[in-house]
Amino acid sequence: MLRRLTLALGLILTPMAALAAGEVEEFFLDNGMQVVVIEDHRAPAVTHMVWYRVGAADEPPGQSGIAHFVEHLMFKATDTMTSGEFSQVVEANGGSDNAFTAQDYTGYFQRVAADRLGLMMQMEADRMRNLRFDPVEVATERSVILEERAQRTDSSAGALFNEQMRAALFLNHPYAIPIIGWRHEMEGLTIEHAQAFYDTWYHPNNAILIVAGDVTPDEVRALALEHYGPIPASDTLPERARPQEPPHIADRRLIYEDARVANPYVSIQMLAPVREPGDQAEAAALVYLAEILGGGQTSLMSRRLQNEEQRSLYAATFYDSTSFDPSSFSLVNVPVPGVSLQEAEADLWRMVDIFLEEGIDTDQFARIQFRIEAGEIYAEDDTAGLARAYGMELTTGLSLADSDSWTDVLATVTPEDVMAAAQRLFDDPSTVTGYLMRPSDPQANTVEVSQ
Repeated sequence: MLRRLTLALGLILTPMAALAAGEVEEFFLDNGMQVVVIEDHRAPAVTHMVWYRVGAADEPPGQSGIAHFVEHLMFKATDTMTSGEFSQVVEANGGSDNAFTAQDYTGYFQRVAADRLGLMMQMEADRMRNLRFDPVEVATERSVILEERAQRTDSSAGALFNEQMRAALFLNHPYAIPIIGWRHEMEGLTIEHAQAFYDTWYHPNNAILIVAGDVTPDEVRALALEHYGPIPASDTLPERARPQEPPHIADRRLIYEDARVANPYVSIQMLAPVREPGDQAEAAALVYLAEILGGGQTSLMSRRLQNEEQRSLYAATFYDSTSFDPSSFSLVNVPVPGVSLQEAEADLWRMVDIFLEEGIDTDQFARIQFRIEAGEIYAEDDTAGLARAYGMELTTGLSLADSDSWTDVLATVTPEDVMAAAQRLFDDPSTVTGYLMRPSDPQANTVEVSQ
């Protein structure tokens, strides 16, 4: 894979660079479990990951936070291990482990010496189907996730604002629901909810095993067959049939006031297409658009609003190209004191108008193209990061071929492609505009809430 990437930039490889890339191989077990192996023999270590094609957006109505809750409970007792023993064994063998939940996936990983890979598979396969749900531990862990919400969301004005923005952007899709969950629903999560969610989704034919490091595909295949192979596939695995968004035909606006706000700001969000299997061109063009408009100090918004006009403390654009369903494109502007949020909002749209009118500077485009492609190549040097990237892509519906061709797709983007994608994105008038502000702001009583 590295040879393909370097040809796109005409680079000359050193022996160490060639060694860093390794080979990527994919195969499937008879029970449907997908396996991806990324070879990297520079150090006698491996990253072992199991990803499940289920996340917060797949939760039953009224049970927000259950995906993240089950992730926590996966570290409790199984038929053969006591509560907490999993991580204790990893640590005793000189490794580290953790887990994560997102809208589209849940993942578990360990970083250990290569000769401990079989042990990791043994324990991970055990908790895939043999988890025990103890009422006392379920109650205790429910308190833990409620405290996590208190610390990470409820204690942060910005986090609460972003939560409200997402809820306003998605009218019907479960992406509107926070991954951590709404507090009132988290408080009602039960052992029956956890057991049902686990029984529904935690099966080998809903899982992806990714091993990256000092291994060969044959070694991984033998170990995977030994530990994961005997687990039967589920014949009742549901499809990921989520409610989809209706046409967005109206602007929405929200104001969130909080005394903890240090720097008020405006955020504008809109729906955006994502990388589609076999057709990633639109997403690639939007990656460039985000970089050109607000992706760094050389972007249009930084140059104009921060440096030249000095009207902004920070201005940026964000685009999430990898998700199972359509995602978002966002613009953010933190104005300098004395510039109102209404003016900051107008400044964002003024930058969009300037971009659509003036087009793309060819020199800037060449620099951004080089930076994007170089970033993809440098990512090849981090096998653990590669494993995570593959996991994100495969759990959101992309294939291994889509993953491997992504850099080629990025390399073929032209300024005309970016302009066309921008026209399609900004021609849709249905946006969500949010103001995060202090209650004491003079504009709190004068801000317009409709156009």
